[in-house]
Amino acid sequence: MVAPKKGKNASAQSKPGRSLALILIAIVALTGGMFASGHTTPRLGIDLAGGTSITLRAVPEAGQESAINKTNMDTAVEIMNRRVNGLGVSEAEVQTQGDRNIIVNIPKGTNSKEARQQVGTTAKLYFRPVLATELSGANATGTPSASETGGASDKATDKATDKATDKDKATDGDKASGTPSDSASASATTQGRAASDALKADPSPSATSSDGASPSPSASGDDSAAKLQQQYAALDCTDANARAKAGDGAKPGEQTVACGQNSQGQWQKYILGAAAVDGTEVDEAEAVYNTQSGAGWTVTMKFTDEGSKKFADITGKLAKNQSPQNQFAIVLDNDVVSDPYVSQALTGGSAEISGSFDQEEAQSLANMLSYGALPLTFKEDSVTTVTAALGGEQLKAGLIAGAIGLALVVLYLLFYYRGLSFIAVCSLLVSAGLTYVIMALLGPTIGFALNLPAVCGAIVAIGITADSFIVYFERVRDEIREGRTLRPAVERAWPRARRTILVSDFVSFLAAAVLFVVTVGKVQGFAFTLGLTTLLDVVVVFLFTKPLLTLMARRKFFASGHKWSGLDPKALGAKPPLRRTRRPSRPAAGPVDPKEA
Repeated sequence: MVAPKKGKNASAQSKPGRSLALILIAIVALTGGMFASGHTTPRLGIDLAGGTSITLRAVPEAGQESAINKTNMDTAVEIMNRRVNGLGVSEAEVQTQGDRNIIVNIPKGTNSKEARQQVGTTAKLYFRPVLATELSGANATGTPSASETGGASDKATDKATDKATDKDKATDGDKASGTPSDSASASATTQGRAASDALKADPSPSATSSDGASPSPSASGDDSAAKLQQQYAALDCTDANARAKAGDGAKPGEQTVACGQNSQGQWQKYILGAAAVDGTEVDEAEAVYNTQSGAGWTVTMKFTDEGSKKFADITGKLAKNQSPQNQFAIVLDNDVVSDPYVSQALTGGSAEISGSFDQEEAQSLANMLSYGALPLTFKEDSVTTVTAALGGEQLKAGLIAGAIGLALVVLYLLFYYRGLSFIAVCSLLVSAGLTYVIMALLGPTIGFALNLPAVCGAIVAIGITADSFIVYFERVRDEIREGRTLRPAVERAWPRARRTILVSDFVSFLAAAVLFVVTVGKVQGFAFTLGLTTLLDVVVVFLFTKPLLTLMARRKFFASGHKWSGLDPKALGAKPPLRRTRRPSRPAAGPVDPKEA
């Protein structure tokens, strides 16, 4: 009979309770986190729980019907997919339908309003000079801030600074510049003259302050300015319908009106000049937490070579003007998403927008700047709430299929391994519990949504997990067949079984990782679930199955080789234990002379 070697490994193996306590603590902690978060069930994908379906129709600009082509449509799909899906596990689907439609499916449980806003902002992005602005609706004060006396308040929300040099840093400015300062006391006549002068000024911000000389407009210019002034006066940005129609049909080279919200959540209306920089000329934008200057969350922008020249030109002209005509508006879908001011020309080819951003606001603005310049304009054709593609019945059918598969595995284990099946079933239950809890936590954490392929991945994982138990049990049985008793057999079988299990799970995880990277849509759900359950298989085998079998080997039922234990030496055809015998001594070399009595 051969005993395991003593030493450090033997000491660790003699205390399986530590491993069991560790995995028990992990289960309790994860379960507690699940209940504390309030998300006790996994999020379901649109094919299992239904959701919102948005149909977008591509509309080319006048004279550019050829812009609707496969390349541009694919680019639009990629941009929208990156906006909505992020890492790709939130289960929102963005795909083309026909030659000019894009379908966006947003599963139930997702923030559909926010996702719809992200998808809906599909028009081109422009940087436009601000000619006049004021609060709109019930918050309006009747004092537009296009007058020379209109100053900014002390609370800064947005500012633009040149990232190239520290000395070019602008002073703080108020995003809600429509709110007059304490010293502003313009009369009604002055207000009207300020707005009118701003409209009569050249679309490029070459005009100085509002009361400076402006070029003499033609008769058609007067008519256009008067019409825009009427639109501006009648515009109520607190009305959703009015916001949707504001600036409708305005071309990039024309003045327009627009709406936007300030940092206090109040709606402001704007008169904006012609577009000075196109969104396609923003090369890169990202949200950065600035610890050096203490500015907090900022948005950095880098322009293309052509964009750098245009941005330097526009900021140089704006810097000569009074507030608010030293501001430029970042306009997406005729919605002013930010209106920072400048105090000097920004010539470094990059800029930084800073103010009272939190992380979410900064990331949202950077996202719009990075992916806002779509090659096409899209109109929302329809928004409908759809039932599940497969519905609750299909989910029920999938769960039934999983239960049948699990039952068949358990029956096989009972028939073939008998008492050992208790350890296998307990391990399967622990693995299933961990999988459920982690999936429930991943929903609110990374937006993971369980779809039908993911359910299939979980069902396949039953076989992968059971395979690991079988590898270990068969190694233990092999040791018993060699004549060893149970406790030494458990310890000697583990190193070889562990190696096989790790290699097998590594191959499964590698396949899942490759599948996740090279595929899109629902197939990623299958790959993600398969990879997750493969990792959990390693954890369960090492921290639960092996320690539990070590403890059970000390019980008489298993240690004595009971016929229902699955480890009966006679049933396994075990060899009798080898016993050492003394060999007979060899006779001395050469002839032996007989002795006489």
